[in-house]
Amino acid sequence: MNARVAQLRGHAAQPARVALLGTGTVGSAAWARLASWAGTPLGERLSLVHVANSRVAISDRNGITADTRELLLHNAPRESSLAAVADALAGTGTRIVVDATASEAVADQHPRWLASGIHVVTACKLGQGTSLARWRAIQFARARGGSDYGDSATVGAGLPLLRTLRELQAGGDRIHAIAGVLSGSLAWLFNHYDGLRPFSGFVRAAREAGYTEPDPRDDLSGEDVRRKLLILSRAAGHALEADAVQVDSLVPPVLAALAGADVDAALQCLDAPLRERYAAAYKNGEKLRFIARLQAGGLATVGLEALPAAHPLAAGAGNDNRVAIWSDRYREQPLVIQGPGAGAEVTAAALLDDALRIARGR
Repeated sequence: MNARVAQLRGHAAQPARVALLGTGTVGSAAWARLASWAGTPLGERLSLVHVANSRVAISDRNGITADTRELLLHNAPRESSLAAVADALAGTGTRIVVDATASEAVADQHPRWLASGIHVVTACKLGQGTSLARWRAIQFARARGGSDYGDSATVGAGLPLLRTLRELQAGGDRIHAIAGVLSGSLAWLFNHYDGLRPFSGFVRAAREAGYTEPDPRDDLSGEDVRRKLLILSRAAGHALEADAVQVDSLVPPVLAALAGADVDAALQCLDAPLRERYAAAYKNGEKLRFIARLQAGGLATVGLEALPAAHPLAAGAGNDNRVAIWSDRYREQPLVIQGPGAGAEVTAAALLDDALRIARGR
């Protein structure tokens, strides 16, 4: 047998070595999912060798098999450092960073890892959903290092949105427009708001259920949706600058100016304007939905809209994301993709689906 072929086969038989960054809700769910695969064919494809958060890091080149709590309690942690990631993944074979953080510092490292041949799988929108310069740096580094960038979890928590856009274009289709409900928290709010009870009460209920960030202004501002729309737009062939998206925030200036500790008591300032918008929509037989749009020519907008009840984006339930894509193939009737768009379990599954795809060499 040719020595080079034998070497490649040997590498293919080895599991991909994985560094998991972030042990919050998504990172912990990914870790638990990896642990549940022990002794199965899936477990043989990925070997977790490094885990880190902003405080501590743990490495074992033979593979980390215990759960997060046991490791943090019974192992002597060492100082967490991003420089340790490359050290933990040093050597031959397939190497993957799984980024389950929301860290600017980690996102800054994506191009460096990619250029060095380390694949990156991420749920963090700060890589491809912020500055155009960083997005381009990631694309350049992928090409330079021959690496993959798994981003399925950045929009829709793993719904086949980005993959569909790319596969349509690979088949010669042209994307004309995209519109969708891209926030699970805002989807929940406007699927439940009835115009009778105060909107602020629904915001508190969503926060208590874990659907919003601890500071609900992070969701109501539309900033998260703006980043997701940038990622979709760039994948559809529109290299938009970060400030190109027009956002109509639900947060009035008086609420935006408050310290975090004072937000809850001031949420009632949302009630009157939302009640008025709901009443106007209801009178016309319409439904309120928080919509992200990419239109012909690259015009991108984010904001609350009143949609006809029969509109493809007016349906849905719970925290579902629902996205419509118009293209050459789907010119009159859009392609609609719908499903859970938030949650630690589905996001973690999307991260590991991308990691498994890379481990298979696809």
